This record gives sequence, structure tokens and C-alpha cells, in this order.
Amino acid sequence: MNTCLASRLRRRITIEEPQRVQNLTTGAISETWAPVATDISAAIEPLSVRDFVAASSSQSKVSARITIRYRPGLRLGMRIVADDGVIYRPLGYMADPVSGREYITIPCETLA
Repeated sequence: MNTCLASRLRRRITIEEPQRVQNLTTGAISETWAPVATDISAAIEPLSVRDFVAASSSQSKVSARITIRYRPGLRLGMRIVADDGVIYRPLGYMADPVSGREYITIPCETLA
């Protein structure tokens, strides 16, 4: 692991996926969020003004980039909850360009 990258991963996030749960009394089905991975070290970088303007011109909703160590099994439809309570929706997952297995950059949209 690149020590420079490791020193940037100062935040903690939880990755969650939607789950359907049926109420045993009413039979109603509701969707909740279940943790897939907790206490993940991450770097959360809000977009710079230049990045935000460039993203707006292409109708992008990207508002932040999250970087984590490589982790298999990430899918669209999951969400990320940061240690400060902010919720992000991943818009894709980009593996590092050298090995593809060191880190993942996640462009995200802020939900709350």
C-alpha cells in the first residue's frame, strides 16, 4: 500500500445495501439499509469549484470523491454513510490505473 495514500485515509465510512423486509404483522414490505462493511478507512474530497463547474456542464451530479482501499463486491445501488452522518450515493467505482487492486475512487452524489 502506498504510504502516501494510507496517510490520506483519515475518515471512517460504512457501506450499506438496500434490503427488503416484510412486516410479520401486516405483511407490508419495506426497504431498509443494512451494513455491508463498517469502519472503512477513507478519504472524502469535496469537488473543487473548477471540478464542480466542469461537472455541471456535463449534467453530472458528482459532488465528492471517496477513496478507499481495494474492496471487491461493490455495486451501484449501495450507499456510503460517512462518520459525520453525510450520506453519499456512489455513481461508479474506478479501480486504480496501475494494478486495479490497490485502491478504488468512488465519484459520489451527496444525499444528506
